[in-house]
Amino acid sequence: MDEELRSLTERLRRESGATVAYERLARTADHDELAGVLTESGQPLWARELAAFRLGLAGDRRAFEALVLLLNHRDPPRCSSAAYALTRLGDPRTARAAATLATNELRVAYALHPVRLLVELRAPESVPALITTLRRRLRPHDPYRRVALACVEGLGTLGDGRARPVLEDALAHPVLAEAAVHALARIPGQRKA
Repeated sequence: MDEELRSLTERLRRESGATVAYERLARTADHDELAGVLTESGQPLWARELAAFRLGLAGDRRAFEALVLLLNHRDPPRCSSAAYALTRLGDPRTARAAATLATNELRVAYALHPVRLLVELRAPESVPALITTLRRRLRPHDPYRRVALACVEGLGTLGDGRARPVLEDALAHPVLAEAAVHALARIPGQRKA
């Protein structure tokens, strides 16, 4: 069992009270049963998360919508698990959904995991979304420095020259400056300072 799956199952076992329903969902190999949990009314959040995560790991695209909703949840562990499952799901809609979540100013407090997912996906949407998100975070007194830092680090990882201007702007922000220097150094053809 990998670490993400172990962490999720322990967290959801506690959240569910280790009920018989939890044990059934954790053990079933029936994808239709898991998908049913996503569409049945009255299902608790822990059950929907467990079903979506297991379907995502199995590559069953019926999990997509539930995983995207969890990616933008207020609880960071739910976001992290959803991002993990989405990378393994292999659904071509994932990058567009992550880019939409990362650039949504009304939900920017929850953009950290969508930003990290975009970096991992390395999709065509990744660099433009990270640039947009970072540019907005460079405003004076922006409270979302963790999101900004994730964008800077992600743009460095992606090494795309389109990020150079926004990374140069990030140099003026003390919290981001060191990461921006490292990110700029990773862009091919970048001059050494």
